[in-house]
Amino acid sequence: MQTEFLSILKKNNLSVTESRMKILELFAQANGALAHNDIEKKSKLQFDRVTIYRTLQTFVEKGIIHTIPTADNSVLYALCKDECTQGHHNDNHVHFICDSCNVTYCLEHSNSPSVILPKGFKQNRVDVVVSGICLKCNA
Repeated sequence: MQTEFLSILKKNNLSVTESRMKILELFAQANGALAHNDIEKKSKLQFDRVTIYRTLQTFVEKGIIHTIPTADNSVLYALCKDECTQGHHNDNHVHFICDSCNVTYCLEHSNSPSVILPKGFKQNRVDVVVSGICLKCNA
């Protein structure tokens, strides 16, 4: 797993730091999306809030992670797939938030619907968030 993280950082021309490696490890271990606060708790205060914030922003800019909007206007983050690059996120999938356990899942095989916009409008991205009960909680 460490070699995969090194490869991600090198591919994106990022220096290898302890915080970047640890945050990538947390995303790889996560069952779903993570919030800034989740990363702060799971890293056991190894890094300050600013370091985590800057690392997340860098990862978003480089196409390593993508953002997921939430109903309370906070932001969640999830690992991107290989199709994402710097400045170009190709995460055209639906996100599912479980009302019971609050885990947010990327539904990779459920594409966001196409939206026909009025003339003169330009689409940058479409965010589709579905809420309900996940398979684990529904069992």
